[in-house]
Amino acid sequence: MILQVTDVKGGYGNVNIINDVSFSVEKGEIFGILGPNGSGKTTLLKMISGLLPLQSGDIFLQDKSITTYSAKELARWMAVLPQQSDTSFSYTVEEIVQLGRYAHQKGWFQVSSNKDKQIVEEAMKLTGVVQFRDLPLHSLSGGERQRVMLARALAQEPHILLLDEPTNHLDISYQMSLLDSLKLWSREKGLTVIAILHDLNMASLYCDRILLLDEGKVCSLDSPAHVMDEKKLQDVYQAKVGRREHPSVPSPLITLQPKQSLETERSLINRFELEKTEEFIKVTSPIHLKTFSSAVIGAGFSWNTTFFNRHVHKDYNCDCVEDEYKQYLRNHNVDFEGTVGMMTAAILEDASFKTYTNEAFTVFVVVTAGVSNAVDASKAYLQENVLQTVGTINTWIFIEGNLSDAAFVQAVMTATEAKAKALFDENIIDPQTNTLATGTSTDSIMVAASQTGVEHPYAGTITPIGKTIARAVYEATNEAVKRNKERRKIE
Repeated sequence: MILQVTDVKGGYGNVNIINDVSFSVEKGEIFGILGPNGSGKTTLLKMISGLLPLQSGDIFLQDKSITTYSAKELARWMAVLPQQSDTSFSYTVEEIVQLGRYAHQKGWFQVSSNKDKQIVEEAMKLTGVVQFRDLPLHSLSGGERQRVMLARALAQEPHILLLDEPTNHLDISYQMSLLDSLKLWSREKGLTVIAILHDLNMASLYCDRILLLDEGKVCSLDSPAHVMDEKKLQDVYQAKVGRREHPSVPSPLITLQPKQSLETERSLINRFELEKTEEFIKVTSPIHLKTFSSAVIGAGFSWNTTFFNRHVHKDYNCDCVEDEYKQYLRNHNVDFEGTVGMMTAAILEDASFKTYTNEAFTVFVVVTAGVSNAVDASKAYLQENVLQTVGTINTWIFIEGNLSDAAFVQAVMTATEAKAKALFDENIIDPQTNTLATGTSTDSIMVAASQTGVEHPYAGTITPIGKTIARAVYEATNEAVKRNKERRKIE
């Protein structure tokens, strides 16, 4: 380890802000310090940098107490970027950054070498301030000054970089650039970073470990996956937050939860606007619904008010279905943002609608079904070079209720089982394998919930809401398939 903090106490005057804090930091680690205002983050950083004496305990740098280092020796090991860095004189940007080389210069006159100049240039380029080199610091904006001070700290070539809210005043592009660079330097050069951060998600994305402080004491010290606990954060910050998983990297994603209206939105489904033509079925909700779907437009989790099921010819073919569908929506004055869009070759006149209500929830199901491309999922691997036609069974499930993420997934599972049973009872056969079909080759499904009223942590077939979903989907699919079979007989 490069730094060891052992049972430190300290603060200002007779008031201890930090109490019995202990932790260690490894070389090349990005170590984040989190906590609400007044929790002691900046005080702790000042203790580590040697700016604030300890009341008790000790801090070891390379197994040697920091009290034994001279100021210049400590500066060769550590660079500090405080929250505010005001200068008394009107130095230019380049002169400010050159100050970072002081700890490495020797002799009475502290002459800059070519190496010093090269390092200063690299630091200014890295932080994006090279274009300001000849401007006085006071002429820059707050964010630009912050980048200059960071360049000065980097020019110091420290083993440990202490940062107090380094992304403060920076726009998002410079926040990401800075943290990406620090991550790279920690991996390639072994730079150790100890950073106070307010942005929980930035900390989650970039820190190897996080120290969560509360009232000067260690509340949690672990990887982001363990520290970013929903209940723990709510207790420390006294704010309602939610935790999700980042969609592209293995890090927790923290969301703020504003106070919701006490209105439970009962009878919401009765206020849906339903438009049905030969070309499309459109459902419009008066409020945003949390949606989980496999649709062409709005796939995955999203929030939507408009739900579009579009009829296309069975020979429909397009190089980019999503782009074509978005243009189709524009042509119908529908904003694709906030819209779930599916397509089907089934005749929309044969769609089935089912609604079931009890005291705790309402379930409204819409199914369009055609079975010309029916498939047995268990035998699909045997089918090669089969022409993929447009999916013909689309299932919409609208729920007045509050579903957990697990319940959304279970609702899809429940609905899929009910759909398969409906096809079984109607003896729908996969024409390629001559076995009972479980669906069609490109079915789509959607679950949309109001996220109001009673909470439903689960939606499997053992639960009341799961039983209702299964019943509604089974009956709607059965009815829509029967209508399709009759139509095919007539045709």
